Amino acid sequence: MSRIALIGSNGQLGSDIARVWPLHSPSRQGDELICLTHADIEVTDAAQMRSVLSGIRPDLVINTAAYLRVDESEAEAMRAFLVNALAVRHLAECCRDLGTTLVHFSTDYVFDGESRRPYKEADPARPISAYGISKLAGELFLRYVLPDNHILVRSSGFYGVAGTSGKGGNFVESMLRFAREGRPIRVVEDQVSSPTYTVDLAGTLLDLIERGGRGTFHITNAGHCSWFEFASRIFSLLALRPDFAPTTRAEYGAIARRPAFSVLENSRLKEIGLAQPRPWQEALADYLRLKGHRLAA
Repeated sequence: MSRIALIGSNGQLGSDIARVWPLHSPSRQGDELICLTHADIEVTDAAQMRSVLSGIRPDLVINTAAYLRVDESEAEAMRAFLVNALAVRHLAECCRDLGTTLVHFSTDYVFDGESRRPYKEADPARPISAYGISKLAGELFLRYVLPDNHILVRSSGFYGVAGTSGKGGNFVESMLRFAREGRPIRVVEDQVSSPTYTVDLAGTLLDLIERGGRGTFHITNAGHCSWFEFASRIFSLLALRPDFAPTTRAEYGAIARRPAFSVLENSRLKEIGLAQPRPWQEALADYLRLKGHRLAA
């Protein structure tokens, strides 16, 4: 039996890890999963964080806490670095001293988006936003402090039932809200990635942990699409016809630059014999069903 500390357990990804963990396999049912919310642990307070984890003495720490506001990071770079980089350093140092494995999550935004093929784990990172830089800094601290005892998961386009409190839900729910409100919807068609359902990410993560994986792994749903194609699929599955049209990143005018093509190749999963999560189209349909929507015939 293992003791696992799950930081950010009530967030979009954390809540699905907490839900999937005891159901995943017989070997996990005896684990003690200790769910920690922001009220329980403050990752930017190194002393408080160390006190909490030293009291728990976990065998594994899973950190889902992150500063996810991409545009705001341009003006609030220090806040992004406190959560996405310095907190990761202090957390890794604590895990090192406790002899604990650390699982941490990063993003496709560590890449510049200029590749013509999906990015592999070993490809050089070149972020083009303050947010991406902060996430890469967290990766570097993790590898520096815990070179042999970490799992770093890069993923993209999270959406899950719990939503993200810091971003006001998720992309799927935003599209549905805009459609209900009857507002014009413009979505970029020149930014391509792999939308990833957090339930599927959580299940693959548990498989990876059971295999004893270490190092950097890309985990996304299979396939890729533009954000416009993703939104189109949402509306098609629910037979919605809002005022909806494509736009470009330049026309949209977001503050932070986004990579044009940031599809992640799940190559290291394949190397250790694990399958990439199912196609994003299947995952989206299941998400909508779970949220209580009736799909069009």
